[in-house]
Order: sequence, then structure tokens, then C-alpha cells
Amino acid sequence: MSAGRVPAAPLEDWLRDYYFTAEIDISSSGVNSYSMAELRAMTGLDHAEIDALVFDDGYSLGAPAVREVIARRWGDGDPGRVMTTSGSSEAITLVLDALVRPGDEVVVVRPGYHSLVEYAAALGAETRAWRLHPDRAWRPSLDELDALVTDRTRAIIVNFPQNPTGASITAAELRRLVGIAERVGAYLLWDAAFADLAHEGEPLPDASVLYERGIGFGTFSKAFGLPGLRFGWCLAPPDVLADCVRIRDYTTLHLAPLVELLALRVLENADAFLEPRLKQARLNRRIVLDWAAAHPDLVTLAPTMGGVAAFPRLNPLDDTRAFCDDLFTRHGVLVIPGECFGAPEHIRLGYGGPTDLLTRGLDRLTTALSQWRD
Repeated sequence: MSAGRVPAAPLEDWLRDYYFTAEIDISSSGVNSYSMAELRAMTGLDHAEIDALVFDDGYSLGAPAVREVIARRWGDGDPGRVMTTSGSSEAITLVLDALVRPGDEVVVVRPGYHSLVEYAAALGAETRAWRLHPDRAWRPSLDELDALVTDRTRAIIVNFPQNPTGASITAAELRRLVGIAERVGAYLLWDAAFADLAHEGEPLPDASVLYERGIGFGTFSKAFGLPGLRFGWCLAPPDVLADCVRIRDYTTLHLAPLVELLALRVLENADAFLEPRLKQARLNRRIVLDWAAAHPDLVTLAPTMGGVAAFPRLNPLDDTRAFCDDLFTRHGVLVIPGECFGAPEHIRLGYGGPTDLLTRGLDRLTTALSQWRD
């Protein structure tokens, strides 16, 4: 695919300008990042094991030991249905490249993350929007999805808990979602980046274990607090993975052995990484909800069901971009303008980071909003 066919990713364009120089970042959809020292302490990885690593080429589908751990925790136990990738973004693009052809019908969720919403259209697909509405607290309507899906639907792409809204579905709704895809034989692409950050009830099972054509994606970039490691995975039918490998043979070939060594140790100690960040996320979520409740004249916020991103409406504004720029320039606080997700009156507010930075950022956001309104 030529670069001219891929639309700009407004979220990445915004972060490129601001991310590395923000004084207070309350924009992120991930949790507080771990350091190498913390990773080594939590996994027992020592320098001798790192020194013994040889930088040979890797496996096209990923190191067998890594695939086995992923299959046991999130899949059906079969490592033959697992592929490791450079973050889940590589997995998503590989799968879409393998499955989607010009003229195919693909259902996407709006507002949503750009690779889940725009990439299929860049491949020539006809996308149909399953819209989440703020007046329904962003809660998805399965009836609306059922009406969107036709015999021409090649794939349904979803992300629950969802980015940027924090909305999710119940286990019963997931079963119905699978049934809708199964009715027409569509692939169900299930981005589970935030699955381990559920605030209400247990994490949802991966769609790949519920449906023959279910394809699940996972990543270290969100709940694990390891975005810089660039490690992700895909759970999919072997024939789909075989097609992904053919495409990957022209691009990344495989992951680096060092990345997979670190990933294996993290996966073997997954709960040690996940549980502290989930506890912090739930504390911070309460702070954000209380903040919104205390300022109804300035902000309207639907409670989030998972993840660490909220999508409040800033009540005095119809378009938040200029405000977000001013918030960064004069107050040192980074948030994401809603236009990056097609909802310009909103912002993405991240609450996965340190609690003290969140509270300071919310205080400055309140001050900036009050000044902007006046």
C-alpha cells in the first residue's frame, strides 16, 4: 500500500508535536510505564541470561515458548493460533492486509482508534460505522449493529473496553456480537488492548475462543505499562496467520530475540505487572468521576467501564482543538482534542498515570476551562 492511500492519523500528528515536552500528560490511553530495573526485579531476569542471548533471526510466528504462554492465558491453549508482533498495531494491519479486498464491506466503531477505523478503508473496503452516542453514555447498541451487518460484511472490527470512550459490553452482549458475526460468516476482529483493565466485572474472554472466525489482538502497550517494548500478539485461525506471514516476509520478518526474551519473562509474571496498574487505574477513575461531578457546568462525563481513557465533553466548547493547544502552551497539560476521533467537542483524558500528576492536571484543566469560558 502506498503512503498516499493511508489517511493521516490525527492522534499521532497531535502527539508528535506535544508528547515528549508535556509537563503533565493526562492524555494517554495506557498506564504508568515500568522501567527496565522494575522489569528485571519483577521477573528475576538477571544479566547472565541477557548476556547469553544470541542475536539470531527469529521465528516468523514468534518464539514457541512465548506463543505457548499467550495461548494458555488468552487463547484456547493452541500455540498454532498465535503470532507475536511489534505491538498490536502490526497485528491489526497484517490481518487486515490478509483479509480485506477492495469492495469488501467492513463494520467499524466510531469514535475509535485510527488503525481500527481507517485502515480498512485505505485498503479499498466500504466501511459502515457502528456509532457510539454520548447521550447513551457511549453504550453500544447491538440492535444497531445487527441492522448494519449484511451478507456482504467481510469483517466487524471492535475494541472493548473501548478507546477513547471507556465504554464496554457485557459477556451476554459479547455472545450476541459473536452471533451477529456468525450469522453472515464475517470475521470478528477483537482488539483486547484494555481487556485486563476492566472496572466492572471480570475481563471479557477473547473472541478467538468463542468463534471460529474470531481474531483477537493483545499488547503490552496499555495494561502492562510497557509501550516502549513494542510487543503484541494475534490469536487467529492458522490459515489467516499463514497469510500474515506471507505479508510479513516483505516487511518486519519477525520480532527481535531480545524483545521476545523480555516478553516471555513478563508473560510468565503477568499478574505482577497487571494488578498494581489496575488498582491504580480504579483509584484514578474515581478521582476523574468525582472531578466531573464537581464541575457539571464545565464538563459532562459518562462513567467508563474499562481502560484508562475517558472522553468528556467540555461544555463551553463546540471544538476543543484551540483550547487543547492553549492548555498545553500556557498550563503545560497534555490532553487529546476530540477531533482526532471525529468528536470535536470532546477530549480524551487519560487517567492511567501517577495519581499526583492526574490531580494536578485536573486542577489546571479546571482553571483553564473556567478562564476560557469567561
